[in-house]
Amino acid sequence: MAEMAAPRDKEASSNYINRDLSWLEFNLRVLEEAQDTEMPLLERAKFLSIVSSNLDEYMSVRVAGIKDQIKAGYIKKDFTGYTPAGLFKRITKRASKMVNEQYKSYRDVSRQLAKEGILFTDYEDLNMSQRKAMDIYFHEIVFPVLTPMAVDQSRPFPLVHTQAVYLAVVLSKETDDPEEEPYFAIVQVPSNLARMIEVPARSNSKKHEFVLLENLIEHHIQTLFSGYTPQAVHGFRLTRNADLTLNEEGAEDLLEEIEKELRRRRWGTAVRLEVQKGIHPYALGRLQEEFEVAENIMEIDGPLDLSFLMRLSGVLKGFEHLKYKPIEPKYPVELLEVEEIFEKLKQQDILLYHPYESFDAVTDFIVQAAYDADVLAIKMTLYRVSGNSPLIQALARAAESGKQVTVVVELKARFDEERNIAWARKLEQAGCHVVYGLVGLKTHAKITLVVRQEPEGLRRYVHVGTGNYNDSTAKLYTDIGLFTSHPIIGEDASALFNEVTGYSAPHNWKAFGVAPTDMKDKLFEKIRREAKHASEGKPAHIIAKLNSVSNQEMIDELYEASKAGVKIDLIVRGICCLRPGVEGLSENITVISIVDRFLEHSRIIYFANGGDEEVYLSSADWMTRNLMKRIELICPVFDKDLRKSLIRILELSLNDNVKARKLQSNSMYTRVVNDSPRIRSQFEAMKIKSWKKTHRPL
Repeated sequence: MAEMAAPRDKEASSNYINRDLSWLEFNLRVLEEAQDTEMPLLERAKFLSIVSSNLDEYMSVRVAGIKDQIKAGYIKKDFTGYTPAGLFKRITKRASKMVNEQYKSYRDVSRQLAKEGILFTDYEDLNMSQRKAMDIYFHEIVFPVLTPMAVDQSRPFPLVHTQAVYLAVVLSKETDDPEEEPYFAIVQVPSNLARMIEVPARSNSKKHEFVLLENLIEHHIQTLFSGYTPQAVHGFRLTRNADLTLNEEGAEDLLEEIEKELRRRRWGTAVRLEVQKGIHPYALGRLQEEFEVAENIMEIDGPLDLSFLMRLSGVLKGFEHLKYKPIEPKYPVELLEVEEIFEKLKQQDILLYHPYESFDAVTDFIVQAAYDADVLAIKMTLYRVSGNSPLIQALARAAESGKQVTVVVELKARFDEERNIAWARKLEQAGCHVVYGLVGLKTHAKITLVVRQEPEGLRRYVHVGTGNYNDSTAKLYTDIGLFTSHPIIGEDASALFNEVTGYSAPHNWKAFGVAPTDMKDKLFEKIRREAKHASEGKPAHIIAKLNSVSNQEMIDELYEASKAGVKIDLIVRGICCLRPGVEGLSENITVISIVDRFLEHSRIIYFANGGDEEVYLSSADWMTRNLMKRIELICPVFDKDLRKSLIRILELSLNDNVKARKLQSNSMYTRVVNDSPRIRSQFEAMKIKSWKKTHRPL
């Protein structure tokens, strides 16, 4: 391997950055948003919440997997130079440091909120009338829900649910010998009650005060243990292994197998224990003994689980100056005043850029297909949908009216398994053909096919997206959607559904690249083509906007293209295992990450191709799981104007000098700083009324 010129900042000596450590760097960038004093205060609180939610999933899946490897005695190094044990040690150290920084930020945000009249107050600091109101609330609402659970010889340790907040209570009796072991009990803080309780305002005060539910329970803990004296009450929270282990080959019914595994998830092994700062030593010892946790114990100086802050903005009225102004997604201008979407799509392809353009256009496409008498069939993939998706209603209506409706539902979409099981059953009851994909592969492609009988014959209409068919997240994530009636794309779409739902020989794709069969090879072929163009002195440039880049083979291909002289610009929101800017290896590669108001989620790939530019939309990141273990697709954009629109989106990201961070060769990220006028790509995107303008040369 080439000699590394740049310092590593304690990174392993490798041409690659470790995936799990790269993820921690991503979550640090999220935390930086919470620390950004230019950001509206309640938005900073949201980012604190996101840091917690992100870390929960990371611990319950990624770190859980590493602990499983350690338990199995696995000692082989990964391609970045880490053994599981060495990586676990590094992760716990970095994660602990991150959490300490998060709670420092929480205290700062809390102080700033207090100046605005929004306070988190301890019960002890309330006045008499406020205490009375909270006492009534506790006895009427909270007390009936609580279940104190003693732990002793006759009562074994109860099930502790993953990521729920509990109170550990150490008790004694007056008659006890001081040398005897104290009594021990736990109380779950009810997750079905509001975590933040707004207290009646003080006289002549406009301040909003909140008491946290666990603080209220702690103050009234004596009511749960009459005859005993509470010696100490401290919060704790357990994170369990949440990764599903499915035997798909042996499962007669995949839906039932997943339901069983979801029940087993409750008993997953302990991965992380969070405890309130100053926890009683006896309580900590009992928890460590029960959960068999010796490492990854985090002592928290503040409320456990800051994800409750996500709700703060919604419960407060009259604080609009502390929030972002609401965005009103525009309905695509091409579809305004259009009664028949299909008639319009006969004439032209249409591009959607969410959340700046409304997801309602996608919903209308499905709804019109459901009610159109000329539509014969609707085929669709569903990975994650919203809680009350209008798409589900439309698909059910289409099936009930006699149309052929096929829905590929991905039951293994992590943490959405139960919701997807419910949708699958509802669709089956309505008469839809529900398919759960292929054994061993998640269906992650986002595509809808509508087959319509028209005077000149059957015509296929296709929607291909980079994001899920979820009207809720379409307001929060940046994603691209393409409507087209191009016959080549329609033919490939039909073939894709035939492969997923039936027995079909691998298709000779004319437009698509499909994982796991040929997407990776097609991408490699195009990367090598750019290298050939570079050697011939022709335009050679790759731009890829993705969520993650971690597949070693893909990174090696990019390194080879860089050495051949190809300019490579990667816009990678999250994990990036490629080490840019290394002399003789990757000096022609730059990597930036943008973390801002909306979650960057769109996947766009550009190839200069010697001047004959190509642009693709993709459902896949450049990770091993996407390229090898999922059904994914890349789709070319044939329309010249729409290609220019997508290039403009890439340009905006590359020119961002407000929220962009640049990955250095030592694996650290630094903010992009230059003398150009300030460009905040997401905010600039809100201003653009039409994406149909010629782009500047890149």
